[in-house]
Amino acid sequence: MVAEGLHQRALRRSHEALNNSALRPLSTDIETWHGAGDCGFEIRHLVGAPPRHLRAAGPKPNPFLPWDERLEITGVGDQHVLILNKYPVQLGHMLLITRSWQPQVGWLSLEDWTAVCRVNHESTGLWFFNSGPQAGASQPHRHLQLLPREAGDRLCPRETWFQQHLLEGTKTVPRDTLQKTISIQPLPATWSGSALSAVYLELCQQSGLGSPQRVEHPLHPYNLLISDHWMALVKRARDEVHGYSVNALGFAGYLLSTERSDRTWLKANGPEALLKSVVAIDP
Repeated sequence: MVAEGLHQRALRRSHEALNNSALRPLSTDIETWHGAGDCGFEIRHLVGAPPRHLRAAGPKPNPFLPWDERLEITGVGDQHVLILNKYPVQLGHMLLITRSWQPQVGWLSLEDWTAVCRVNHESTGLWFFNSGPQAGASQPHRHLQLLPREAGDRLCPRETWFQQHLLEGTKTVPRDTLQKTISIQPLPATWSGSALSAVYLELCQQSGLGSPQRVEHPLHPYNLLISDHWMALVKRARDEVHGYSVNALGFAGYLLSTERSDRTWLKANGPEALLKSVVAIDP
């Protein structure tokens, strides 16, 4: 069974890990950038050199085999473990990893979704997944991520954008590039592994990623963003543009700016233009 009070347990574990240096939070300066309508972006400018996982380099050791026990929060069933993100921007940022090797570029399984449900029963928030390097994943070992949210907290800066996209899904209205490349489906009020898996596979089919019955792994890199009420899939073409590495959080409205980022370009063109540059646009 998953322990009760996972968010509180993650925070306690975070403070312990800070004391023993297992946790290395990123130091950032925050800039709020307002987009169209009620949509905005939170741009974090990294202070100092980026950690190793953000640097362009050769092969890296798998940090999840074995995982650092100082970062472990709890086991989740027989196949998964919940640990802390070693380099968080927000304390309590959790990673749901597989105990044994499973590729990040493979299909998410029913067991993965069942584990998500077990965790979400105790700690809800913004779930996200980066399917591989071209979608912003920094590790090849399978992991889904959770940014916990308390009741009443804003899910993410672009929450309104996704809610509006979901509402307009059944209407015949002009759609921009992001709306055309981001598929979204409502989720049932009561989660189950099978229900989440069915929505995931439907989104994959809609987005041209194929199905596990036909292909060994999804045909395109992609991101997932998951709230309590909807799941969205972003079909990706590339990870980086103008020095910004964009993962699922970029589409949620969180961008990380490093020493390699072209801030002049961003100021001139805006974050939405950045997102449109990394999605896969069908001909």
